[in-house]
Amino acid sequence: MTGQGLIGQRIKTVRRQRGLSQAQLAHPELSDSYVSLIESGKRTPTPAVLELLAHKLDCSLTYLVNGVTAEQMQEIELNLGYARIAMENGEVTEARTRYAEVLADEGVAGLPQLRQEAEYGLALATEACGDLDGAIALLNTLRRDDAGTMSPERHVAIVVALSRCYREQGDLGRAVEVVEQILGGAVRPAWTNDLVKLGTQLLAAYIDRGDMLRSRQFAAELLAAAELIGNPLTISWTNWTAAIVAAETGHNDEAAAYAERALAVQSEQEDPRLLALLRSDYLQVMLLARPAQADVWRDGLERLQGELQESSASMINKLRCTMNLVRAELLLSRPEQANEHIRTAYDILDGMPQALQAEVRMLLCETLAEVGMHEKALQEFHRAEQALTHLPSTRSTAHLWLTAAQVLERIDEPAREADAYRRALACVDL
Repeated sequence: MTGQGLIGQRIKTVRRQRGLSQAQLAHPELSDSYVSLIESGKRTPTPAVLELLAHKLDCSLTYLVNGVTAEQMQEIELNLGYARIAMENGEVTEARTRYAEVLADEGVAGLPQLRQEAEYGLALATEACGDLDGAIALLNTLRRDDAGTMSPERHVAIVVALSRCYREQGDLGRAVEVVEQILGGAVRPAWTNDLVKLGTQLLAAYIDRGDMLRSRQFAAELLAAAELIGNPLTISWTNWTAAIVAAETGHNDEAAAYAERALAVQSEQEDPRLLALLRSDYLQVMLLARPAQADVWRDGLERLQGELQESSASMINKLRCTMNLVRAELLLSRPEQANEHIRTAYDILDGMPQALQAEVRMLLCETLAEVGMHEKALQEFHRAEQALTHLPSTRSTAHLWLTAAQVLERIDEPAREADAYRRALACVDL
């Protein structure tokens, strides 16, 4: 039934509940025949007529328009607000539960914008809980069923999340395809903040599948678009992605310059949460780009770790900061300190995404090898190997197998070392 048909049905239902005839709703500007046409769905009432009918029927305008009372709508909005807060605080399981509860409320069916927000929020929470298949199913359903009613901004946000989920799952073909359906036509659409953000997802997929020449070209296009738009957050995003491309292709000075630009722009904004996350990413890039200054980056990571522990940052963000601190200690030839930090990370692995678990376990292997605990390093390698064999063949997985090979070489396991090198090459089709 159409929206105007639903409104007419609600007017008829309330009129009958009140024991009123169509004639009793009549008004100088509202004949009983016009009321009949509204109730049959053949006329769409104006806002003024709807207000008049709500007054005569002694019911809320909210109910006539959306099928819920003002009290029900307030309750739905309140519960949706709680779900948002849980998500922002990194309480992803709680957020997932609350979004699902909002969608279970029958009243939300008549509130398409709130329902879309709840479904989108549920998809993001599902992704954050590590259920990529569930998140992809939710996002695809939302994109298919609500294509005609959602805003362009919501549509782009859904494709951003969908591409990210496909990439994390290792389906790089689809990660690229869903974005190129929007950005890859014969004529590029005019750049907006949302489309540049979508472009950064496409860039991440290009990097993961090893298309580095295309990555550098597209990064330059995104940088130019961001500077033209002039939005600080967009400039920060694009400089950050350009820093990753530069670091991955060995252009360390470029990587450092882009990372510094991203951090400088973000530092001028009033969003401490985003700034903390970018500082963590910045320090990770600087460890790669300027390892000779590892002591400086180590000190920065220690300060940031303390700040994150007292913040609402997610466990994944806290874990990544600790991992970067371990890498800094290893660069400084301080394996004992690195071992202390990695143990902290190891204690919170349960429930983390499989790729992140593999990365932590491989970092522990490296640390154990550095402190001379070769037998334990080999034991931990076997655990890491189990996680690695279930990961998709991406550039990131190839890096992990390469690290494994280097660790196995250090602990004198030549047969396993050769196998790890073969697996690394296989991940990049070599």
